[in-house]
Amino acid sequence: MANNTLELQLKTLPHEPGVYQYFDKEGTILYVGKAKDLKKRVSSYFTKNHEYGKTRVLVKKIASIKHIVVNTETDALLLENNLIKKYQPRYNVMLKDDKSYPWICIKNEPFPRVFLTRNISKDGSEYYGPYTSVRTAKALLSLIKELYPLRTCVYDLSSDKIEIKNYKVCLEYHIKNCKGACEGLQKEEEYLNDIKSIRNIIKGNFKESLQTFEELMHHFAANMEFEEAQKIKEKIDLLANYQAKSTVVNPSITNVDVFSIISDESYAYINFFKVINGAIIQSHTAEIKKKLDETDKDLLEIAIIEIRQRFNSQSKEIYVPFKVDLGEDIKVTVPKIGDKKHIVDLSLRNAKYYRQERFKQMKIVDPDRHVNRIMEQMKKDLRLQAEPRHIECFDNSNIQGTNPVAACVVFKDGKPSKKDYRKFTIKTVVGPNDFSSMEEVVHRRYKRLLDEGQDLPQLIVIDGGKGQLSSALKSIDVLGLRNKIAIIGIAKRLEEIYYPNDSIPLYLDKKSESLKIIQQLRNEAHRFAITFHRSKRSKTAIETELEQISGIGEQTVVTLLKHFKSVKRVSKASKEELENVIGNARAGIIYDYYNTK
Repeated sequence: MANNTLELQLKTLPHEPGVYQYFDKEGTILYVGKAKDLKKRVSSYFTKNHEYGKTRVLVKKIASIKHIVVNTETDALLLENNLIKKYQPRYNVMLKDDKSYPWICIKNEPFPRVFLTRNISKDGSEYYGPYTSVRTAKALLSLIKELYPLRTCVYDLSSDKIEIKNYKVCLEYHIKNCKGACEGLQKEEEYLNDIKSIRNIIKGNFKESLQTFEELMHHFAANMEFEEAQKIKEKIDLLANYQAKSTVVNPSITNVDVFSIISDESYAYINFFKVINGAIIQSHTAEIKKKLDETDKDLLEIAIIEIRQRFNSQSKEIYVPFKVDLGEDIKVTVPKIGDKKHIVDLSLRNAKYYRQERFKQMKIVDPDRHVNRIMEQMKKDLRLQAEPRHIECFDNSNIQGTNPVAACVVFKDGKPSKKDYRKFTIKTVVGPNDFSSMEEVVHRRYKRLLDEGQDLPQLIVIDGGKGQLSSALKSIDVLGLRNKIAIIGIAKRLEEIYYPNDSIPLYLDKKSESLKIIQQLRNEAHRFAITFHRSKRSKTAIETELEQISGIGEQTVVTLLKHFKSVKRVSKASKEELENVIGNARAGIIYDYYNTK
């Protein structure tokens, strides 16, 4: 380490929890991180051989380090989060989200209004949310207004203003959406009881409201006020229906945050649920672009702190799919069975659906990013040295031992490149011998590419198991390409993937995109080979029938087929029609052949 200042800073770091900041020689902040032990964590950057190129580049750029010692891990997490948001360092991941989500506000005023807002004022009002779905927030607000008549006017309904009869009831009163607090027709105590019930419903606690309505319904029914009892029953049904849609887990699961993560080579997707009384009252999925070699654990810890801050969560317990370090103030539960596990699985499913939707959008909006992601994933899944931007796949076809042919299909950036497809008629192999045929076509293909100075693929896929792969390898070795091109075989039965000199196959996840592309290549090669084989067989059959007529040569057959399009039409043609195409003598021969058969 050439930098003496940096060396001195590393030696004097304490074995304490805290936050460290890396700066380049211009004094620009590069990275902010947290640590249980500052000395151990920071020193590891300079003593480890980093697998990822981005981390190696970061370490080379570090010119100086600053650190802040804190009391606990929790303090380190919060400070790291605040510094990342403040400085937005180049090598830190950040939850990007420029949306302004709506909140439900219970206004701090006499006879409080309840409404949606995107702006939070520090005026003592209560704010619930934010709601990532405006539709959900509006549905909840609509339910509340159906259950409890609330004022919508912006009047100052202080007692002195009401007493001096400053206001008159409006249309809302006449259509029974409001009880006329402005004229003193509703007591503030009654209104505030409704607000208390509304507060419980927003928090997901429906029990008290249902109980109150049921008592009221029985009271009206006992007094023979059946119309009023029916109105209350309708409200109970509304509330019960809303509760049924919201409740997804055991109602005893109360005031809990649930987090899950799914990631690929470049991005991670974190889902968040807020669960109160068995009801999911908030749901949000965030996308993070990876910057260094962050693990799912690193990313989830960062996301949990940021999302809880953003959604103003005070929950003391979280459910996660694996252990995370969030300090002493939050209880971390990793459920293994039952309803708690069910809610974590549901969160994970939501993260997966979000990821799939982003992929679909990416294909349309940013196809380059989509291709880059798939290529990176294939490189990792198939254990390749380079991204397989150019792949070639071979398949043989020799049904019933006749007309042996082979096909080579080419995929570029994960898509078929049909102009580069090639057909091969087997020349050196006698009889149906798949292994020798594969050896021949692979040699012919890459001998030609080498002779013509064309680009070689990064990956060759052989349709078949170990035997086919070994045959293809013979030609690859003869041409000296073993270290230049990766080659694999895919067996049909269980979709096993074989590697050279390795008897144990690789089994990719059946749903993985890498396997889907390999299967698509194999199926396309099979289709192309079969089509070529059929055309050869039918051509042979046609030529055999016409050319067996004595006195008829190859050129005459071609002329006839060009004009009549099929042997059947030639056989049905009149003598005059044949004469117009090939002359009197040959027309007579063909006409006599078909009409005296």
